[in-house]
Amino acid sequence: MDSLHHGHKLRRGRVSIQQQQYLVTAVTRNRLPWFHETEAARLLCRNFIAMENIGAGESLCFVVMPDHFHWLLSLSGKYSLSQTVGMLKSQTARAMGQSIWQRGFHDHALREEEDRVQIARYIVANPLRAGITTSVRFYPYWNAVWL
Repeated sequence: MDSLHHGHKLRRGRVSIQQQQYLVTAVTRNRLPWFHETEAARLLCRNFIAMENIGAGESLCFVVMPDHFHWLLSLSGKYSLSQTVGMLKSQTARAMGQSIWQRGFHDHALREEEDRVQIARYIVANPLRAGITTSVRFYPYWNAVWL
């Protein structure tokens, strides 16, 4: 019988490579819009920076959407990708006092030929494409080292 959760399929073949850049997407449980609230969105933004401060990697770009996030990071090698994302999700959920995350996450290891700036632009334009804002300059829950 098929499981309702297919997170194990996302983990199959996942490797963590030092200095590798990954695009990570994680979704809230039942797609509830936890990050529609300003304080929750700010908390998650601070936690991206906290991951950098503990040496998990460099946050190159992120955007917080009401029910998910996209995060482009360069992994340091101190922690695996799963540990890094797990710590981010755990710290955020603990601070909110709720179990807010869907299990697992999606990741894409960037290839050398992929244009990081174009990927960052695509990430930060997510609220625009979703109709949440009319301009990314009016949407406060993103950051990118290039933009």
